[in-house]
Amino acid sequence: MLEILQKAAAQNGLVTAFAVVGVVMLLSMQISRRLTMGRVHGSAIAIVIGLALAYWGGLQTGGHKGLADLSLFGGIGLMGGAMLRDFAIVATAFEVQATEARKAGMVGVVALLLGTLLPFIVGASVAWSMGYSDAVSMTTIGAGAVTYIVGPVTGAAIGASSDVMALSIATGLVKAIMVMVGTPIAAKFLGLRTPRSAMVFGGLAGTVSGVSAGLAATDRKLVPYGALVATFHTGLGCLLGPSVLFFATKAIVG
Repeated sequence: MLEILQKAAAQNGLVTAFAVVGVVMLLSMQISRRLTMGRVHGSAIAIVIGLALAYWGGLQTGGHKGLADLSLFGGIGLMGGAMLRDFAIVATAFEVQATEARKAGMVGVVALLLGTLLPFIVGASVAWSMGYSDAVSMTTIGAGAVTYIVGPVTGAAIGASSDVMALSIATGLVKAIMVMVGTPIAAKFLGLRTPRSAMVFGGLAGTVSGVSAGLAATDRKLVPYGALVATFHTGLGCLLGPSVLFFATKAIVG
């Protein structure tokens, strides 16, 4: 029976990949709810589990694609490839309604721009201080500081190495966890009491998972408003990262 299941899983790689991700998400949500009381979002925990599984897969096979190097999990390589990644980004953008976005006003637009540029500058500066002085690496890691999706998308577009793209994902993950944990603590100081303040905060913080989890632990009624503006960060970052931000970085560092 076990042999039949293994054969079926190997022959239906993409279905197996979705099943594995579903199990990981289920486990992550349970950990988030039972161990962290929702303060650390399940998506962040799932990313940590995914990185651990990828590392284990690489150790087992000596390969470079993590679990995808194992024949049983070969479908994860397709599921995690550029095709479905870009589809997910487009699908996220379709969830945003322009009529609702206008409620943020000019303050939300300014917060969105600052929330994209400031993390990029900080991330690129940290990358430079740690020895990544070329424009491609600095841009990729800086983009990862915007969100952990923008980093690899930008890196793939400008030709960054897999190691640098992994660092960009880790940078975005650390940021998301900091926002998740720090939002309830700083909510009173930041004045997170109204939908407008939540929109501004979502624009400045820029990580949907971090903002959603942080506001959920603060006031669940504010979650849609913060996530509304934060959702635009992925699209805006993917637009500016490989173009304006890359050329600006290249002009500075050569």
